[in-house]
Amino acid sequence: MALVATVAALLAALGGALWLAARRFVGPSVRHGGGDSGLMHRKTVLITGANSGLGRATAAELLRLGARVIMGCRDRARAEEAAGQLRRELRQAGGSGPGSDAGEAGELVVRELDLASLRSVRAFCQEMLQEEPRLDVLINNAGIFHCPYMKTEDGFEMQFGVNHLGHFLLTNLLLGLLKSSAPSRIVVVSSKLYKYGDINFEDLNSEQSYNKSFCYSRSKLANILFTRELARRLEGTNVTVNVLHPGIVRTNLGRHIHIPLLVKPLFNLVSWAFFKTPVEGAQTSVYLASSPEVEGVSGKYFGDCKEEALLPKAMDESVARKLWDISEVMVGILK
Repeated sequence: MALVATVAALLAALGGALWLAARRFVGPSVRHGGGDSGLMHRKTVLITGANSGLGRATAAELLRLGARVIMGCRDRARAEEAAGQLRRELRQAGGSGPGSDAGEAGELVVRELDLASLRSVRAFCQEMLQEEPRLDVLINNAGIFHCPYMKTEDGFEMQFGVNHLGHFLLTNLLLGLLKSSAPSRIVVVSSKLYKYGDINFEDLNSEQSYNKSFCYSRSKLANILFTRELARRLEGTNVTVNVLHPGIVRTNLGRHIHIPLLVKPLFNLVSWAFFKTPVEGAQTSVYLASSPEVEGVSGKYFGDCKEEALLPKAMDESVARKLWDISEVMVGILK
């Protein structure tokens, strides 16, 4: 049995390696969401968590399409470092990429934003409203995954607090600017793992019980319910909001997951073979932020640049409205 298991593991590893080699030879399937660089020229885009992973890849793509990108990041030093790298990459491209022609490449701005602190979110939005005349696209990208039980500055369970409540307050405080900049768009990054979550209004803060996986899934379900309720409230404003799942992507989002040392080589092989790169994972965010194909589309769920169906629990209007009302109280919009 041990020999059979060993052979099976070797064959699986070999198969993965061959698949990866073929994939690299053919090249990743990347769809540049906007296509025409003019679509994002003179447009301002705010991306949360833009210093790494999906957020960084999204920022890079939109910069090449000519957007003015604001990186909203918790760690300013890391964000400045990432911004410097992005600027160098853009210069090295030498105008050969889409949207990177002379005069067309976008501008990059770094602002400090800690979604685990409502005080930081309010300060960030106050600065935005004072200094930014317009906001064409807001991309709620930042997230935390599978962390041990801990609380935000305001006492919320970390995953629900950052993934849902922080973005809930951010979006609400910037709605006036988005409306005055219309037509404008809001893009929310969720996950397929929403399917395993439920909204327990009796224990939103997970004080009675805490499961890392379930709480992440609940926060991602909250993202979808928030998107659908916001779309209803924004009808007639020319501001759209859509939600997406990026697929399984190789990022540092899983930094809180412990992988045994002996398993790491196999995990790394599997991830390189079967997970999306950040650039591939960012394509749906770029598509929803820039493509004319989704102009006027709102309240929908996307994956791989296509609309996808939702489970009934993600379309429950009564739960979405109740979650909105409770979230308003939790973040202090309503007393």
